[in-house]
Amino acid sequence: MTHHFVEEYDIIVIGAGHAGVEAALATSRMGCKTLLATISIDMLAFMPCNPSIGGSAKGIVVREIDALGGEMAKNIDKSYIQMKMLNTGKGPAVRALRAQADKALYSKNMRQTVEKQENLVLRQTVIDEILVEEDKVVGVKTATKQAYAAKAVIVTTGTALRGEIIIGDLKYSSGPNNSLASVKLADNLRELGLEIDRFKTGTPPRVKANSINYDKTEIQPGDDKPNHFSFLSRDEDYLKDQIPCWLTYTNEESHEIINSNLHRAPLFSGMVKGVGPRYCPSIEDKIVRFSDKDRHQLFLEPEGRDTEEVYVQGLSTSLPEDVQKELLHSISGLENAELMRTGYAIEYDIVLPHQLRATLETKKISGLFTAGQTNGTSGYEEAAGQGIIAGINAALKVQNKPEFILKRSDGYIGVMIDDLVTKGTVEPYRLLTSRAEYRLILRHDNADMRLTELGRSIGLVDDERYKEFSNKKNNIDKELTRLDSVKLKPVSETNEKIVALGFKPLTDALTAKEFMRRPEVNYDVITQFIGSGDVDLDDKQIEFIETEIKYEGYIKKALDQVDKMKRMEEKRIPKNMDWDVLDSIATEARQKFKKINPETLGQASRISGVNPSDISILMVYLEGKNRSTRK
Repeated sequence: MTHHFVEEYDIIVIGAGHAGVEAALATSRMGCKTLLATISIDMLAFMPCNPSIGGSAKGIVVREIDALGGEMAKNIDKSYIQMKMLNTGKGPAVRALRAQADKALYSKNMRQTVEKQENLVLRQTVIDEILVEEDKVVGVKTATKQAYAAKAVIVTTGTALRGEIIIGDLKYSSGPNNSLASVKLADNLRELGLEIDRFKTGTPPRVKANSINYDKTEIQPGDDKPNHFSFLSRDEDYLKDQIPCWLTYTNEESHEIINSNLHRAPLFSGMVKGVGPRYCPSIEDKIVRFSDKDRHQLFLEPEGRDTEEVYVQGLSTSLPEDVQKELLHSISGLENAELMRTGYAIEYDIVLPHQLRATLETKKISGLFTAGQTNGTSGYEEAAGQGIIAGINAALKVQNKPEFILKRSDGYIGVMIDDLVTKGTVEPYRLLTSRAEYRLILRHDNADMRLTELGRSIGLVDDERYKEFSNKKNNIDKELTRLDSVKLKPVSETNEKIVALGFKPLTDALTAKEFMRRPEVNYDVITQFIGSGDVDLDDKQIEFIETEIKYEGYIKKALDQVDKMKRMEEKRIPKNMDWDVLDSIATEARQKFKKINPETLGQASRISGVNPSDISILMVYLEGKNRSTRK
């Protein structure tokens, strides 16, 4: 079929949520002429759910996006109202930053960035159809019947894809926050032969700040110590005037109100068909599933500096409006709370992610990529992480350059994408530190050390960022070398000083690095013996050095595991592999292999239901095939 294209682009991104903006900024910065098409420009990088960025595992993703040259970290650093480091009492592998956002400012700042970006056209339009010829993307068609040509298309439609909002017995077609739903595009994806599923998520009610009795709640302030998501942000710009959140709880009365209205809850009446998120369930789901708990935490989170709207985190619900009001008024501090927005559930279509390659390109259609909640994930951070990877790979494909795949050992983004394409998901996927087997090397503080060189190699890390990164890396390397070369000897003068500090005296000579492995010895103690050297280190660089030295043994073990897995990742499986030739493997393994079509032996080994014996048979087969090819 011949299409009359009115405009031509290298890449078209459908949807301007958190995945869409990262994808479009990446492609345009890599030199591709890009169209970012959105149903509503006013909803660009909007936060329809919680007004925050980061948190456990997610905060590390934001830093990874930043290290690659993405925008989310810089944007939240320009628009937060509170910043807090989580899990400070635990080990470095699980620490993560979380920020409360000024919701309107976050969206406004991101829109300015998008509008100023070269090679990027932002347009409010509805895309109804992806145009495909011979299993290859050629463009898109809008609701106004305009055809735009493109060499690659990235679908980042979030919860708008056949979205339906549910409140009590009311159900209507809608995207998030009462925006327009994308219905024809959902039909089109089915027509293209993609397997589609239906998921659900939800939001809590919002209440008016001046109607809350804060005296009956517990204050949750931000951190005094400066922290930032972007490696480029400066401590001197850290916000002093932060806005606190507040903690309250549900109680027996709240639970009784919910239990007596379960017959009116869409979640239990059969009205909700989509699968909801396990790790962020609605309050009615929590009450039923955890009936032994007499209370649940609720955080009152301001939505911005210039609004009275407060988000009741932990009270996600689709109960009828009258029940929501009664429920709110049963909670300590919210007895007279004024409802500003009703909580709702939203159902939407997703593309089952086992149909994707690790580049986020669909296996079925060349040049068609999907990212974000479209792939069955939850969360702004997971969406943005996929968005930048889909954008990078779409640009590389258009430019005929090698693809870019983040491995599980490279970052949480790599863990997430591998989980999605290898295991699929039966519910909205959320990143957790427990999903990462290499979490000690995928820390909050080393995202730039892991990924900035990669970002530079694909053209997303500019000269300014790279210079700053190189200086930091040189400083750290230089100091680590010094600590490994300077020795502390067990002479009386040194031991007297050590004992005076409350430590055990030395019996043998130790390098400063070895001495620092003692749990109670930090960098400040070391400098009392060997001075601070000629490198000017800041607090974060010192903390990085301490972590690298104290956990060196564990880090080395993790890196050894990575090397072993790397060998399996390098064993490629032929694209047109005939799985029926492996007659000794289990039936379940054969079915999973046919469904997912793993690209490497490593990926095959991570498919659930596949046993080590199945992998051994596959490995022997591939070795034999390689030998016969070499002959």
